[in-house]
Amino acid sequence: MELTRCAWCGDDPLYVAYHDHEWGVPERDDRRLFEMLVLDGAQAGLSWITILRKREAYREAFEGFDPAVVARSDARRIASLRRNTGIVRNERKIRSAVQNAQAVLRIRQEHGSLSRFLWSFVGGRTRHNRWRTVDELPAISAESRAMSAALRQAGCSFVGPTIAYAFMQAAGMVNDHVVDCFRYT
Repeated sequence: MELTRCAWCGDDPLYVAYHDHEWGVPERDDRRLFEMLVLDGAQAGLSWITILRKREAYREAFEGFDPAVVARSDARRIASLRRNTGIVRNERKIRSAVQNAQAVLRIRQEHGSLSRFLWSFVGGRTRHNRWRTVDELPAISAESRAMSAALRQAGCSFVGPTIAYAFMQAAGMVNDHVVDCFRYT
C-alpha cells in the first residue's frame, strides 16, 4: 500500500527519507538544533534538496556542528571553508555560521540551553496545525517573527521570520504535515 505524504517532498529518495524520518520530529538536542539553524540559513535563496545533498559535507566542515568549535573559527578557517566545494561557499553564510555559534554560546549561558530558548516560542510543546494541502502552509507566523527577532537580538544572522518558520517546521515545533500525510499523527 502506497503511503500518502506531503506533496512537497516529491519522489527524490533523499527528500522522501528526510520527510519520513526527520522533518517535523521534535528535536531538543542543542547540537542538532544548531545544525538545523545553520543549514536553514545556508538554504536562503536555494532549494532545500541542495542543502540536504551537502549536509554530510557540512557536518564534516563544521566539526559535527559543535558550537564551541565553530565559534572559534578565525579568518584562516573561514578562508578554508570558502574553498570547500562540498558546502555553499557564500562568505556571508559561512561567517553567519560562526557568528551564530557565538550567539548560541551566549544563549546557552543566559537560558541554560539553546533548546529551552527556542522551544519557549511555542510554549515548550509542538503546535499542531490542520492543513489539508501544502498550499495552506504559512511562510511565517507570529512565533517565527518573535523567534527571529530574539535570535537577531542575540547576535544571529540569516534568521529572518521565514527561515525561523522553516526551522520551526523542521525541528517539530510546529506540525505542518498535511492531515492526510501518514506522518501527521
